[in-house]
Amino acid sequence: MLGRSSLSRTGSFRLENLGQNAMTMIGNLCFTMFVVGVLIFTIIAVTYEPEDPLFHPSTKITTFLTSTSNATFKSDNTVVKTGEDFMAANQTAFATFINITDVENSVNSDTSEATSNETECSVDGPVDCKDPEVFHLMMKATIEKFKDIHFYRFGKPGRGSDDNNCDMAWRYRPKEGKAAAFYKDYRRFVISRSQNCTYSIVSIGEYHTGVNARKRKRNQKPGFEKMPKNQDQAISLPVVGEIVNDTLPIVESEGSFSGGKYLIYVGGGERCKSMNHYLWSFLCALGEAQYLNRTLVMDLSICLSSIYTSSNQDEEGKDFRFYFDFEHLKESASVLDQGQFWTDWTKWQKKDRMNLHVVEDFRVTPMKLAEVNDALIMRKFGSVEADNYWYRVCEGETESVVQRPWHLIWKSRRLMDIVSTIASKLSWDYDSVHIVRGEKAKNRELWPNLAQDTSPDSILSTLRDKIEDGRNLYIATNEPDTSFFAPLKDKFSTHFLDEYKDLWDENSEWYSETTKLNNGVPVEFDGYMRVSVDTEVFLRGKKQIETFNDLTNDCKDGINTCKTAVS
Repeated sequence: MLGRSSLSRTGSFRLENLGQNAMTMIGNLCFTMFVVGVLIFTIIAVTYEPEDPLFHPSTKITTFLTSTSNATFKSDNTVVKTGEDFMAANQTAFATFINITDVENSVNSDTSEATSNETECSVDGPVDCKDPEVFHLMMKATIEKFKDIHFYRFGKPGRGSDDNNCDMAWRYRPKEGKAAAFYKDYRRFVISRSQNCTYSIVSIGEYHTGVNARKRKRNQKPGFEKMPKNQDQAISLPVVGEIVNDTLPIVESEGSFSGGKYLIYVGGGERCKSMNHYLWSFLCALGEAQYLNRTLVMDLSICLSSIYTSSNQDEEGKDFRFYFDFEHLKESASVLDQGQFWTDWTKWQKKDRMNLHVVEDFRVTPMKLAEVNDALIMRKFGSVEADNYWYRVCEGETESVVQRPWHLIWKSRRLMDIVSTIASKLSWDYDSVHIVRGEKAKNRELWPNLAQDTSPDSILSTLRDKIEDGRNLYIATNEPDTSFFAPLKDKFSTHFLDEYKDLWDENSEWYSETTKLNNGVPVEFDGYMRVSVDTEVFLRGKKQIETFNDLTNDCKDGINTCKTAVS
């Protein structure tokens, strides 16, 4: 009776109401699931972060660099990103370039000087390269010849190798340039003079032939330049082609040395790791030194990881300056080579009572070291990975305080000069395709379609609607046998890195300068250098076709990893 009266009071479980109640419950459940789904999606959208490990918080980069799992991710042997890669390619400095009308207008202003020289004209005499008429003629001929180039500065011409030629340098950038950089070229002009003493350009030499104009002479008058409107907003940009001065900085005196404050990292697990790992750690040390307002004592000797070497073995004794722009670093930050530092430290430390502060725990933050007054702070790292990685210093609370100074690290200008030489030989007018084969093409479990999709027939089919027939096509690839791509020659003028071996062989400027840096020992153009140059030439193509996404639907890091790479 009690149970019956209870049921009758609610009235909701009557037989005729069961269907209506069931529909209401189902509707409420669906609405609840919808609200929960929207909430989860919103949280994911708000907390989304790009997968590029260089932009993750330190905890994620730690996982990325120290992972030993059996996932399909492979060791990254690609080129590390440096400061210039993060610069916008539409800098205001690029907007103010020299037009041919600017040169013509300057001719009128120099008419009186040119007229005075006409009375001294001698048809058979040497060409006066300092004559304004000759200078203007050379500038106009250059602008007219190189139509895919924007010019920003012309240096005053100088005498070439003979009486009828002059050398002239200029700063330029390709019109469709994607890199935030200037380039410098210098060429030899053969000039003729008619019976009425008018000049004409007979020919313009190849890239970097005007060697007498490369280095600006002392007390030389400025050439012709169109200054940007907003000079106050100008930032430091790489100038590829200038003479590189990456000699080691030295301390001028005992007083300068003993008055300085220094930071050094000793030991650790950074040796022989990938360039991404090395640079992530090095920039942590450099960032801490800047935060503490100290000079970073750095080891310029690098161990090149086996993933970049032809011997497949780690190789010690590489120089930082082979891969990065040390001139820019030493001019923009306070750094010292550790060899020079220890020489001076041994000489003056006791005499000048310079104290040493040792830190052996990476968890001691830079903030805790800010009040240390000792001349040298030495961070010592042990032998247990991954607690001995330098970048651990910049994790946790330090991450929001110490910023990695990416703008201080640029790629080697010697390597970039090889890049610009190749691009210049192609008149900066070429398309490019990046074709990944090698071990990935052989591994059909992880990349089931890559071998077929990067076959010559498949490439021709893919490029048919993307690149015009007859175009210069630069092929950046890890395929050792470039004859594999011979069928592409029927449609395109193909070019490969090894066509330009003369740019790093024993007769090249690169070989001479790196041998000098290496104390007279020849330097191998190693795997990292090859990939670096190959990639940078590819990136300067007008149209760029990538392997993954463009040539194949396979995932870059193996099967079922595409979503991981994107999300």
